[in-house]
Amino acid sequence: MNERQKELTSQAPKKKPLRPALIASERTVSEYSIFLEHLLVGFADESIPVALVCPSPCDVGSVFTGAAEVISHPVLELPLMKHLNRRLLAEQLARFEPTVLHCLCESRASLTKHLARQLGLPYVLTVNSFQKRWKHFVCQRRMYRLSISPSHCAKIIVPAKSVAANIAEVYPRFARRIEQINIGTFVAEGNVCFSESSRLASLVTAYPLDNVGDFENLFNAVRHLASEGYEFMMVVTGGGRAERQLRKLLTALDLLQIVTIVPRLKPWRPVLAAGDIFIQPQPSAAFNPLLLEAMSVGAAVAACKGGVDDLIVEDQTAVVFDPNDELSIVGALQRLFDRREFARQIAKKAQEYLRENHTVSKMISATLQTYCEASRLQTPDFRLQAT
Repeated sequence: MNERQKELTSQAPKKKPLRPALIASERTVSEYSIFLEHLLVGFADESIPVALVCPSPCDVGSVFTGAAEVISHPVLELPLMKHLNRRLLAEQLARFEPTVLHCLCESRASLTKHLARQLGLPYVLTVNSFQKRWKHFVCQRRMYRLSISPSHCAKIIVPAKSVAANIAEVYPRFARRIEQINIGTFVAEGNVCFSESSRLASLVTAYPLDNVGDFENLFNAVRHLASEGYEFMMVVTGGGRAERQLRKLLTALDLLQIVTIVPRLKPWRPVLAAGDIFIQPQPSAAFNPLLLEAMSVGAAVAACKGGVDDLIVEDQTAVVFDPNDELSIVGALQRLFDRREFARQIAKKAQEYLRENHTVSKMISATLQTYCEASRLQTPDFRLQAT
């Protein structure tokens, strides 16, 4: 090496090791807990220091955090404390010395944008759900504005092609920054679909209990099947403002001996593994992690198209029905009940699809690569252009 090369090498900035700070919401910890745990375990396996920022009421104890530094935000749940809480959070993050911020929930986009500017850091933004043209979305019954910094947001991570297309349409100036990273899971060796012939068949569904109309056709279909002599039980897991009305509907339909409503239980996999068939009763505007996990344990899936439906491939990974047509739901479930080998093949094909496209190792590798690309932009004159 000549003297000039030595001089250039000595002057070259040293590459900083990755130190991501994850900005999570209560929704992230509750609804995407399996994804979050896989992410943190993957970082721990790679010996990457990580900070996890989340609200103090979150049940982080149910998620493996490893050696992650957990930072509560906000510290003071009082009116007019927004600016103080943000200042305290910025100070804590500055002590952690992150190289990149990762916003895990749309509801934290504005906070992450503010922190990135204050700390002079790049960030990546995960968007799991469809956005509307007026750039607002509903989260926990409040209205938020999806705020994206053209100068600090290096990548927008999405879990599905349908979400990528939606973001590109709503935010065309950020289209080139969209990166699809499939959420990973661990696929079971066997499958649970009708694995024990002596056991009573069971259905599991998980969907917000906010609207009675979301379940009326499904419950009517269940009554139809029961009246035709099919023997099974059904578990509805979740909660919401319409839970009382749904219980009244079950009473009116005389289904209380067949259908049981239980709270969202953790860990989820044992609950999902107890069902032969998993039902998604309505299209989902967000990526459904429970659908992913139900497929991973080997349950046969009955679902409807529409929304974020990338996992639902008709007669390959799921049987498909029209949620507005009771007889369509009846027909889909009858296909699975009457043709149990077909149902098991559906479950196996879904597992094969996940093994090919939704591995945890690929998710971790792609996420770390995205962090590296974002961190390279951390220069004294850090500036991105919206292209």
